[in-house]
Amino acid sequence: MKRDIIDIDEELCNGCGECVKGCPEGALQVIDGKARLVNEAFCDGLGACIGDCSVDAIIIEEREAEPHDEKAVVERMIEQGENVLKAHLEHLREHGQSELLLEALEHLDERGVKSPLQGEPTTACGCPSAVASQWEGDVQESDARISSQLRQWPVQLHLVPVEASYFKNADLVIAADCVPFAYPNFHTDFLKGKSLIIGCPKLDDASRYIEKLTEIFKRNDIQSITIAHMEVPCCFGLVQIVNKAMKNSGKDIPVEDVTVTVRGEQK
Repeated sequence: MKRDIIDIDEELCNGCGECVKGCPEGALQVIDGKARLVNEAFCDGLGACIGDCSVDAIIIEEREAEPHDEKAVVERMIEQGENVLKAHLEHLREHGQSELLLEALEHLDERGVKSPLQGEPTTACGCPSAVASQWEGDVQESDARISSQLRQWPVQLHLVPVEASYFKNADLVIAADCVPFAYPNFHTDFLKGKSLIIGCPKLDDASRYIEKLTEIFKRNDIQSITIAHMEVPCCFGLVQIVNKAMKNSGKDIPVEDVTVTVRGEQK
């Protein structure tokens, strides 16, 4: 079947094993000094391991893969104890995976194992991309209006042409979709005098993004790249997408990596 699943760049991977710790499902192991996806059926494709990778060697891609086996995953979680099982169930709930969560709970019921979620609120499991949050912030009102620094159209990666006048000798910003909404001074701090491409590394097809960026890098004299992404783990996939496209293009373009928090600050 064709589904979302992780892909590990062997050349970038340094074998630190942090991604293995971030995958309680047991889909990953370090073998011969490199992280490997050893069990496709255990990988749910949600990308919790991405944020644990310090070298951005992991992305989510859509490809032919063995179907995910939630019952087998739950069996492994039971063996590892209640806290690991609870973290896994919360992981599914926070990412809106209702079908997998229902399957997991039904299997626990069949096994006579009480769900650790019953009667307890959901807590963050390190994958906050789908966790509903709200906070009060200081609103500073001003009559001053910020001028738009956008100097092109379109901006979405699927829609931009491979060759465009605004890519020639350009300083390029590649931003995750959510960044301009979270970061209030996006136009002045990131976009002024630069060209823009936006995309979502979680919801869009990473392989198509890599192909498109590869051609853009090949055909245009890009002077610099700023990657702006959110702090949530799945958003770090944007860095890996750019790195793979850079490698495929044969170019060596200076890159700045900027992480934005959900509260709109640079980390």
